Amino acid sequence: MSATSQPAGEASAAAHAKNSIGFFERHLTVWVLLCIVAGTLLGHLLPDTFARLGGMQLAQVNLPVAVLIWLMIIPMLLKIDFGALSGVRRQWKGIAVTLFINWAVKPFSMALLGWIFIRHVFAPWLPTDQLDSYVAGLILLAAAPCTAMVFVWSNLCNGEPNFTLSQVALNDAIMVVAFAPIVGLLLGISAITVPWNTLILSVVLYIVVPVLISAVLRRVVLAHGGPNALQRLLARLGPISLGALLLTLVLLFGFQGQQILAQPLVIAMLAVPILIQVYGNSALAYVLNRAFRVPHCVAAPSALIGASNFFELAVATAVGLFGVHSGAALATVVGVLIEVPVMLSVVRIVTTSRRWYEAQTV
Repeated sequence: MSATSQPAGEASAAAHAKNSIGFFERHLTVWVLLCIVAGTLLGHLLPDTFARLGGMQLAQVNLPVAVLIWLMIIPMLLKIDFGALSGVRRQWKGIAVTLFINWAVKPFSMALLGWIFIRHVFAPWLPTDQLDSYVAGLILLAAAPCTAMVFVWSNLCNGEPNFTLSQVALNDAIMVVAFAPIVGLLLGISAITVPWNTLILSVVLYIVVPVLISAVLRRVVLAHGGPNALQRLLARLGPISLGALLLTLVLLFGFQGQQILAQPLVIAMLAVPILIQVYGNSALAYVLNRAFRVPHCVAAPSALIGASNFFELAVATAVGLFGVHSGAALATVVGVLIEVPVMLSVVRIVTTSRRWYEAQTV
């Protein structure tokens, strides 16, 4: 796409797109809080309904949530010029930082945090027979880098979409060979049964299919209407994408509404090491990128990819290894519950700190 073609029209369409989603973005914190409350209450009041929705799964992947994720990420993938992906090689520093955080820091820091908080600080208030299982669930969560939702976080902080797609694809490739050995090492288990059907289905659903749909749709729109038509389409899809994000939040909290109200103290204690890890790893990635003078549009998604988790894989592995009612399964579910609101707060931090970040990197 030419940067100089129809500049006035593109500027107008871009401004319209910005205004279309501005209201939602400006008040996103309020909507998130309302969705958390609504989801929790609805899950408690309508347990059968949410049980049926939660039971709509294929290989531990919830299909209603998968559809909502499509609605979230396809508009973001439409922004990607797939012909320019080869240029991502120039951002090798950002890629290296994210890989370092995801595979050399994240699982091991979570093992340490689990040992500190679950085995020691919170141990007197937790079921003794579940302590090891809680720690195992936290490690499973940390060893699986996020696949789909990072497109949402990257879009909200104006991240480089080509970098985000390349980084996610690289993480998925590494996860195929590294997930089981790292988990086995940290849990002291000689053989980890990786739920390959969950891993493969998630990659196909969240990466392969949306990328193909987006590439074809982008080509068709550009061929028939040019850049202006693409910008108008993105403007219309923007509110739908954010609406799907909020509805996903309602579903995730609704699925666990009864459990949240039944044992809030346990969930709060399990959330502490997850919160420390998310903020700590995102901050470390952000600072390292700044030290290496990586552009903010790459550093922001790098920090977000380094902090978020592939919770479908973590939950499926925890259920397979320890059982659906285990502490490990509960710990991974807590990761699901706090993923969206916490990552939105990280998005706000990296967005509002852009002036500080660029003060040194320009």
